[in-house]
Amino acid sequence: MNKDQIFSELLPRYQHFSETVSGLPEADFLYAAPGKWSSAQQLDHVRKSVKPLVLALRLPKFVLKLFFGTANRPSKSYDELVQKYQSKLKQALTPPAAFRPETIAFQNRTELSKNVIQTVHRLTKALETWSEEDLDRYILPHPLLGKITVREMMYFTIYHAEHHEKLVQFYLAERPKAS
Repeated sequence: MNKDQIFSELLPRYQHFSETVSGLPEADFLYAAPGKWSSAQQLDHVRKSVKPLVLALRLPKFVLKLFFGTANRPSKSYDELVQKYQSKLKQALTPPAAFRPETIAFQNRTELSKNVIQTVHRLTKALETWSEEDLDRYILPHPLLGKITVREMMYFTIYHAEHHEKLVQFYLAERPKAS
């Protein structure tokens, strides 16, 4: 995927997920399967995962190089990155505290949804200054995937919204029906 394709995928994925969750009835919005996050928390988690990327992409590139280095291999394709992520998810690791969601009240759903979209807008704005070459040159740390290129991080970010939307759909479909 080139940068234009990343742009065309990123915001629509987050808008769809955000609208899906914020449009849920209160019981579904707040429902959490045993030991899992609620639909609201799924959305808050993806918001929290995008937020540090905005900061990272706004930093001078020499700072990223200083802290994380540069790539020593070509970027994986979108499908390869998704496959790697799905494989790593089988290890059932707990995300770092910074990415764990808060408890979200139903009356805050519109604010959460708006905040998600604003954060993704800031990410796309920061990404505008990056060249195709720079997306493959610089790396960032991912808590599960290790050091990955900025392009791969964008692939992950695109997929991440879809992944959590599928979790919301799965948990709600499996929800015990009230008698």
